[in-house]
Amino acid sequence: MTICATEDATATARPHRAALTIAADGSYAARLARHDDAAGSWFPERWTLGGPEPYAVPLQGTQPEEPDSALLPLTDGRVLITRRVADRFAVSLLYPAGPGTGELLLGAVPAPGLTLLPPAPGGTLCYALAPEARTTTLWLLHGGADGPEQVTRIPGRCTGGVWLDRSGRLLALDRELDGRTKTVTVDLERGGETGLLLQITDESNDRLLLADADSGLLLVRSDAPGHDRLGWGVLGSSRPVRFPECLRPAEGTLAPFAMQPGQMLAPESCAVAFRREAANGTWLGVWRPSERQLRHFPAPEGWLAGAGLWTAGGELRLPYATEAEPCGVARMAVPLGPAEAVEAVRSAGAPGRPTDAPRQPVQETPSGPPSAAPPGPPSGPPSGNGGGIVLDAGDADNRSTASAQPQPAGAEPRRVPAHLGMCRPVPLQQAPQAAR
Repeated sequence: MTICATEDATATARPHRAALTIAADGSYAARLARHDDAAGSWFPERWTLGGPEPYAVPLQGTQPEEPDSALLPLTDGRVLITRRVADRFAVSLLYPAGPGTGELLLGAVPAPGLTLLPPAPGGTLCYALAPEARTTTLWLLHGGADGPEQVTRIPGRCTGGVWLDRSGRLLALDRELDGRTKTVTVDLERGGETGLLLQITDESNDRLLLADADSGLLLVRSDAPGHDRLGWGVLGSSRPVRFPECLRPAEGTLAPFAMQPGQMLAPESCAVAFRREAANGTWLGVWRPSERQLRHFPAPEGWLAGAGLWTAGGELRLPYATEAEPCGVARMAVPLGPAEAVEAVRSAGAPGRPTDAPRQPVQETPSGPPSAAPPGPPSGPPSGNGGGIVLDAGDADNRSTASAQPQPAGAEPRRVPAHLGMCRPVPLQQAPQAAR
C-alpha cells in the first residue's frame, strides 16, 4: 500500500515535542502533534519505525483534535484513537488512505474517564481503564467480537498497567483500595480474575513500573523504606525487593522507560534505560542490577519524553523531533557493563579484550551529571519493614530478588538457574507478610 500525505499537511505540520507511544513490536508509533500556525491545532501523527529510515504521516481528519484525545498504534499500521464526546468516549481506527485519512468507528465507551493501557503483546488488542469512585472497569476497545466490550470490574481505583508475559494473558495494575496502593494481576484468560502481585509490607504503597517477560526483572516504586524509592525484584521470587542507592538521585527525577529483552532468566544482567531530568539538562541513564552504578550518557536533542525501546539485538532506539528533523530515531549501542565484558573475554578464550566486542557509538560521561552522586548513606527502614525490603548501597556481590508472586492458581512456578540463589516462588494467593 502506498502511503502519502497531502501537500498542505506536509507544508504546515511542524510538530511540537509531544508524548509518543510505540507499538508492541516497535514497528510503528503515534502521537498528537501541533501545527506551527496561529491556531496551534492538534492532529494525529503516525511514525513508521520498522524501515531503514523513520518517517511520519499525518492522520488528519475533517477537524482538529482535542489535546486530551489518546492514541495507540497497532502493528498493522492503524492507529486507535479515543475522543471525549459529552459523557462518553468515541473509539475509532485511523489509517492512511491515499492522500487523506481513513477512519473506522468502533463504538463508544460510557465512562467519566478513560485511560489507554500500554500496547498489549501481539499488537492487535487494545485495552483501557475506566476508573470510578469505588471500582475500575477494564475495557477491550479493539479485538473483540463486536466493538468495545467490558472485560471485568475490579474493586478499587486502578492505574498504571504493565504486561507480565509475551502472550498478553497477565496484566498488572496498581490498585488503590482502603487507602493503600498495591499491584494486582488480572488474568485475562480467566474472565479477569485478580490476585495480589506486589506487597512489600502491609502498610506500604507499592507500584509496578516495568517488567521484562524474558528475565523476570521487575522495577517498582515504593514508600516501604520511609519515602518513595525505586527498587527491583524478580517475577515469581519470594525474596525481598532491593532499593539501590544509585537509583536515588540527590535532585531531579529518574524515570524508567525500557528494559532490555532477550536476557532469558537472567534478571541481574537485564539493562534498564532511564530518562534523567536534572538542573544541568536531560540525560540517558543505563543500569543493571549486577552493576554498582547508574551510568549516564548524553541524550539526543529533541528526545521525546518517555519514548524508547530496546531491540533484541541490544540496540537502544530513542525517538526525537527537532525543527530540522521532525521525525528521527537515535540508535545507540550502549557499551558493555563490567560484568558482561569479563564474561565476553572468557567466552572468547583470550586473555585480552573480546574479539567480537560490539560497536560503541555513544560515549559514557566520565562522572555523569554532577547531581548523580547519592546523598550519603541510606537511612534504615522504618520499624516493622525489616523482612520486606533491602536498602542497597550498590554492592553487586550481595544480590537479592523481589517479593512478587504473579502466577495464577495452578500455574507452573518460574524455573530459575540455581546460581542466582532464588527461593521457590510463593503462590499468588500467599502475599508475603512484613517481619514484625
